[in-house]
Amino acid sequence: MRIFSDFKEIKAAVGTEIGVSDWIEITQDRINKFADATCDEQWIHVDQERAKVEMPGGRTIAHGLLSLSLAPMFVRSVMGLKGLRNTLNYGADRIRYLAPVPAGSRVRGRVTIAEAEDVPPDGLRVNYHLVIEIEGGKKPACVAELIALHYR
Repeated sequence: MRIFSDFKEIKAAVGTEIGVSDWIEITQDRINKFADATCDEQWIHVDQERAKVEMPGGRTIAHGLLSLSLAPMFVRSVMGLKGLRNTLNYGADRIRYLAPVPAGSRVRGRVTIAEAEDVPPDGLRVNYHLVIEIEGGKKPACVAELIALHYR
């Protein structure tokens, strides 16, 4: 975990990879709970019997948004900021889902600080480049440009 003392240190890290998270398993239970929470119960996510017959690889796949929803955890697991009061999700500039995440797979987040700009009076807008990798996969599950506002 990389700990930043202040906004100046974050701005100095623009263009650098700040860390890679631990692997996290995407279980069928996690997929089912996400489906329940989002009312997206499409069979490719929740019907294991049908997936065995009709899906390449014979497994259900995670929702793309489930993978993306892990972004805050990935960022928090690789960096910290002293004196931080709070952080707000400011949105995203670009999100691409490049490969499906089969149930039982493990994913991790690779985080780079792409941009950082002061937001008066006490904030910093940071653009994070996040690559969500699938263990053993040839392509990432997701590549995203995410924006956060940090306040001290």
